[in-house]
Amino acid sequence: MAGSGVHSYHPILNASSGTGYVTTVGGLNSYVSGSHLALFAVVLMSDIFGIEAQNFRNLADKVAASGYYVVAPDLLNNDPFDHNDVNRPLDVWSQDHPPENVSADVKPVIQDLKRRGFSKIGIAGFCWSGLGAADIAKTKLVKAAVLSHPSFVQGNNFRGIKAPVAIYGGQNDTQTPPSRIIEIERVLRDARPEVAYEVKIFPNVGHGWTLLYDPNDPEAVKAADKAHRMMINWFDKHVSELRNLVM
Repeated sequence: MAGSGVHSYHPILNASSGTGYVTTVGGLNSYVSGSHLALFAVVLMSDIFGIEAQNFRNLADKVAASGYYVVAPDLLNNDPFDHNDVNRPLDVWSQDHPPENVSADVKPVIQDLKRRGFSKIGIAGFCWSGLGAADIAKTKLVKAAVLSHPSFVQGNNFRGIKAPVAIYGGQNDTQTPPSRIIEIERVLRDARPEVAYEVKIFPNVGHGWTLLYDPNDPEAVKAADKAHRMMINWFDKHVSELRNLVM
């Protein structure tokens, strides 16, 4: 995935992967990882390949290991994109899964978590679900948001952001190129009232690199892990506020 502007690595889907389990949260089947006794929760929204992708589940487990109760809802209704289905290319598949619907679909999940006692929640969107994360960040439902190589976003999508937001782009991303990320950063910089933000363009990586990486490629794993750690640090700072306590 490193260096590519498009999806060059197709993930392995495995319903048995990960250390978590599948249950219902907010009316949606969800991959859940971490202790229900955790004080803070993170909602991870998948890319087009869904919640059975091994790299995605591994990331959920990694975030959970940092002290969060992680919920990854199946926003695709068990209908992930299948690159082998020649009769249903991405543009056709996308008609059944418009990214504009993501925020409405995930709200019941967040509200369910709040009913369970999680008052501080973070949200992350990847590729297809990035727009949904931006929309949720305009509400008071979450304490922080992270968007990794988000698709379908423009600078205007970030006007009115209320929650601290981090955005990670790729130097070689042709779907959401660096110029788009810079445009978004400009909107966030000029936001009034001010909102905390972090924007980084990672070198030598393409679209989807935080999830669509070959686990046997050390450089790809290293690049993905760096973004994962930055995401967790963002949640530590703005959701659990652990970094603030240390500082």
